[in-house]
Amino acid sequence: MTKRREFLKYAGASSLALAASGFSSLAWADSKTRTRSTTGDATVPTNTGIVGNVVVIGGGMAGATVAKYLRLWGGTGIKVTLVERDPFYTSSIMSNLVLSGQRNVSSLQFSYGFLASRYGVTVKQGEVVKIDPVGRKVSLADGTVLPYDRLIVAPGVDFDVVPGLETADAQKRVPHAWKAGSQTTDLRNMITAMPNGGVFAMTIPAAPYRCPPGPYERACVVADWLKKNRPGSKVLVLDANPGIQAEVNTFTTAFTSTHKGVIEYHSGVTIASVNAATGDIFTNIGNTRANVLNVIPPHRAGKILTSNGLADVGGKWTSVDVRSYEATVAPHLHVIGDAAATGQPKAGHIANQEAKVCADAVIRLLSGRTPDPAPVTNSACYSPITADTASWLTAVYGVDTMNSMKVIPGASGEGHATQDNFQDMSKWFSTLMSDSFA
Repeated sequence: MTKRREFLKYAGASSLALAASGFSSLAWADSKTRTRSTTGDATVPTNTGIVGNVVVIGGGMAGATVAKYLRLWGGTGIKVTLVERDPFYTSSIMSNLVLSGQRNVSSLQFSYGFLASRYGVTVKQGEVVKIDPVGRKVSLADGTVLPYDRLIVAPGVDFDVVPGLETADAQKRVPHAWKAGSQTTDLRNMITAMPNGGVFAMTIPAAPYRCPPGPYERACVVADWLKKNRPGSKVLVLDANPGIQAEVNTFTTAFTSTHKGVIEYHSGVTIASVNAATGDIFTNIGNTRANVLNVIPPHRAGKILTSNGLADVGGKWTSVDVRSYEATVAPHLHVIGDAAATGQPKAGHIANQEAKVCADAVIRLLSGRTPDPAPVTNSACYSPITADTASWLTAVYGVDTMNSMKVIPGASGEGHATQDNFQDMSKWFSTLMSDSFA
């Protein structure tokens, strides 16, 4: 059991993920054709005989990983162009520790430099405004048109507008900080400006949303900091879901014991509106005024999918074949990461895993083969509970008869909050990010 748990926690490493899912021996068939890159330890095979033009939209965990592994497994005959709006990626994983002052946003930022220098990915900073799945091309805001044999879309999530938070000023006053960046720092500053005996009120949207344990983790991190620095303060958690969505035992213990008297949790809460100027939130269980409001809005797939009519699941998500992540609504177009409807959690580690399944499938398809009929993925994450303890959550997913990914019976678990887990959390994070960006 211990060995399996350790395997799952560190399966973000490329060698472990490769072994876990049986990824493409096709791409590595002729070891004599490999050539060592001029930088680092990575190798890119020079002649697999596979050719194709792949465009990747979005440079988050899913997009960066799929771009890297298309080249690493597929070779130099596969041209990969990664289009991303920002010059670097800012990880939402670990960003709750910015709120406690244990990290800063710059420690969560990762460059695309290695994707270009080590793996030969063409990285283009820009914004895609149109997808033409019939003509197999994408158009950028600067007028660039990129044709493709296969398109992989990894835009992450966007957010619905909460009544009362329609304007930029209101969103500045009530940051969700669910995409790490300037809002994360703003929320940290608001917390440190709270008086003793203040109220931090946060909302959790109905599932699915990015990182199922994340909001509960945030409540714990903020509560722990307030206990030590703002005596008498309270964290009010207003959850739209019928109950805690991940690590139920861990967070129940954290709310009722570890942070007893500080965290007040309510489930089944719907928001009518928010008054950003006064700090009032109006809900079905009553109205509350808080010193700091942290309203996490309901999620949907990134705009490039919804605006191009490619979100066929309630107009919010894109359905895919989980063997290849090819979209139901358009051939030769794949959707990975948070935007895809797969039955798996929307989280960074899973995005990394989905990217590898997709990369393997695209390589097979470009070579005239069929995707692996039974890919396996794993989810692994840690959640800080206090300033020096963390819990963990793992699960292994396989394809079910309904073309979605389900937890394999007996292949999931959660760990109690310990100091050892807190130390392991940093190792897991570094391994995962290196696997995607280095």
